[in-house]
Formats: sequence, structure tokens, C-alpha cells
Amino acid sequence: MTRPLKRQIHNIGRRRAWVIWVVALAVYILAVFHRTSLGVAGLLAADRFGINAAQLSTFTVLQLTVYAVMQVPIGVALDRFGPKRLILLGLALMTGGQMWFAFAGTFEAGVLARILLGAGDAMIFISLMRLVALWFRVKQAPIVTQLTGMLGQIGALTAATPLAFALARWGWTHTFAFAASLGFALLIAVVVAVKDTPYSGEAIERIKIRALAWTMRDIWQNPGTRLGMYSHFTSMFGANVFGLLWGYPFLVAGQGLSPAAASTLIMLMTVTAIVVGPITGRAVARYPYHRSWIVLSIVIAIMIMWAVVLLWPGQAPMWLLVLLIVVTASGGPVSMVSFDLARTFHRPERLGRATGVVNMGGFIASLGSMWLIGFILDVVAPGGPATYTLDHFRIALSVMFPFWFFGGVQVWRYRQKSKAFIEQVSPGGLERLRRGESLLPGVSFPGEESQGTDELDDDDGS
Repeated sequence: MTRPLKRQIHNIGRRRAWVIWVVALAVYILAVFHRTSLGVAGLLAADRFGINAAQLSTFTVLQLTVYAVMQVPIGVALDRFGPKRLILLGLALMTGGQMWFAFAGTFEAGVLARILLGAGDAMIFISLMRLVALWFRVKQAPIVTQLTGMLGQIGALTAATPLAFALARWGWTHTFAFAASLGFALLIAVVVAVKDTPYSGEAIERIKIRALAWTMRDIWQNPGTRLGMYSHFTSMFGANVFGLLWGYPFLVAGQGLSPAAASTLIMLMTVTAIVVGPITGRAVARYPYHRSWIVLSIVIAIMIMWAVVLLWPGQAPMWLLVLLIVVTASGGPVSMVSFDLARTFHRPERLGRATGVVNMGGFIASLGSMWLIGFILDVVAPGGPATYTLDHFRIALSVMFPFWFFGGVQVWRYRQKSKAFIEQVSPGGLERLRRGESLLPGVSFPGEESQGTDELDDDDGS
């Protein structure tokens, strides 16, 4: 059945688009804050709930597991109900989860609160990516995507020193309750400012449940989907493994750094991501044909740096650790290239599901490698964290290399398949990409032009 023609009723890439993006970005910054807020509160949480280190890690692992598992279902819901409703629901769940966490007094209650928080967090980023794809021009989207990732790090920075100061001054309940209350103000802002689409008519695809399997099959069989997923899988997990769980123990117990020096290096990861993000965005916009090579290049650099550090005789010098941090952290912003690939290969009505599949990649690799590193450390150092040595970390952290190798091979493989696919459905498309011209969203549907790529002639003031 032919889809009804949509008419563009708002300018794209102008003032209205930026207002919508800023409001949705504020929600994403808050989501990143909630996601990482346990980092500096770990010792307080262990004392508050009376738990050990394994139980403490359960908070983060379960939260990220819920995030990863929900990506495809939320992608389906995003295509069915639109980004505004998903952002509102996600914001409500995060607000409720963090408020619950503020008053929770038992380990079980804390776990349920973090699960609720993870469920809400899972809805925010892919909804924001859909708004970017719909409200910004083809050349703007890669840069705005990188700005999103870069500015999202404000949440991580706020969850470091400022949160530690607040916890020390105002205590657990008041600090987390105040953080949760920010969600109420943002709920109002989203209701007032965010609009699903700049087009008239339905912004979403009314999916029948019985047809869902067929649409997901089409999305999965599209080589661009898997190119994006494996790009995300390969480039993102190293920064997550290091920044969220194992970097601090490696630097302190393995490399012999002081806690203050280790914390400073962890914060350097966030600064690096902020700097590298805009550079990557400009490179992607200027050289769309080489997007997957950008991913592979940084992955190779990360592998080389880790090989050098792990093979270094004795503890590595500070300059080498700084270089390791900078290169590893660069994988975070480079992983955002994956969403630009998804935008190229899927029309907006299916972008939610495609983005959900892509976003799963990095979190599956992160959770798998985090768990394996912990498992290997338990085997080689059964005495626990107090007995960890540099040799123990050398063995355990080496488990990341198979993930990089596997993901890198898959990126190269699906790059070839994607090139062939583009030539099949859009003759001359590869040549346009080589010249630096971005393909319109939805190249996977030959004969259909993505609407709204040009601005309105009349300025509606948006």
C-alpha cells in the first residue's frame, strides 16, 4: 500500500529544530547523570545497603543489561508512538527510579530502583537520535549527532566531583531526591517544546504485531543495519569497560597510581570525548564514504595502545597511560558514526527499530567483556581485589582483543556488503558518497525519496 505523501510544515535545521534538540538534549544529559551517578557513590551505597563488592557491581550490571535488552522493543515503540511520548515515559521512569533510590533502604529496593532507572534511560538516546534525523538537514545530522554525544558528557562530569560534594554536604537522600526532582521541570519542557516531526500527517508507522517479525527481518537483513551495529560494538565497549568498571582498579592495583591520579585519568576520558566528538562529526560530514574506515582506524589504534601497555615490562610510564586513555576514550565519540550509518540506510518510519539494533551492539560487547574480565580475575586471583596484581590484569584485560578482532572483521565484511547494496538500490550512490555528498535517509527503499530534505521557502519563524 502506498504511503500517504507528507507535507513539510516546519523548517528543518533552523530555530525550532535547535529548540527541540536542546530540550531533548537536556533530558539526555540528565539520563547520563543518572546512569553514572553511582560511580562516586559506591562506598556510600555499600555502607547504606550493607552489601559487598559483588552486590555493588550488580547495580551497574543490571542497569546496563536492562538498557541493552530493551533497545529493540523500545525501537519498535518509537516507530509506533513517536519520540515525544517515549522521552516523556523514559523521563518519568528515570525520575521515579532515582527518587526511589534516594529513599531505598534495602539492597533489593535499590536494585529495583536501578532497573527502573535503566528502563527509562533506554528510551532517551534513540528517541533523541530520531529527532535529529527528522529535524536536521542531511549535512547537519552528523555534526549534531556528535554534539549530542559530546554535550551528553556534561552528565558524566556532573556525576563526578559536584555529586561527590553534594553527597558529602547534604547526604544520600537529599542529594538523590534533588537530582530526581530535575525530571519534573524537564517533563514540562518536553510537553511544551518537543514536536515529533516537521511534517504533516502521521510521523509514525502503525505497526501490526503480526507484521513486526517481517519488518524486523527486513531491518536485520539490511547490511547497513549490521554495519552500524558492529561499528558500535567494536568502537564503544573499550571506553565503557575502562570508564565504568575496570579502569580505576587497573590504574590503582595494577599500575600503582594513587586514587587521586587514577580519578584524574578517568575524568580525562570525558574531556577527550568532548574534544574528539566535533572533530569526528566534521570528518563524517565531509567524508561520508569513509565512515566505516574512521571506525576501523580508531579501533586499530586502541588495540595497538592496549597491546603496548599490557606488554610493557613493569608498570607503564604516565605519558603512556595518558596516551592509552586518550585513544581508548576516542572510541566513544567514534561509535556515534554508527547512528549516522543507520540514518543513511533506513527511512525515518523505521529508524527507531534500526537505531535500537545498532545501539545494542556496544552494550552487548560492554557487558560481555566486563563479565569475562571479572570472571578471569576471580580465577587468577581468587583472593579478591586486595590480591590483584598487574599480571592478573594483563591476563584478564586481554579478553578485549577477541571482541575487537571479531567486531573489526564484521565491520569490514558489512562495509563490502553495504557498498554492493547501495549500488543495487541507488545506482551512482557510491560515487556521490566518494565526492562527499551524503545520501538521503532511506536509501534502502529504492524509488522513494526521503521527504523534507529541503527547507521551506517561507520562513515560519522556527
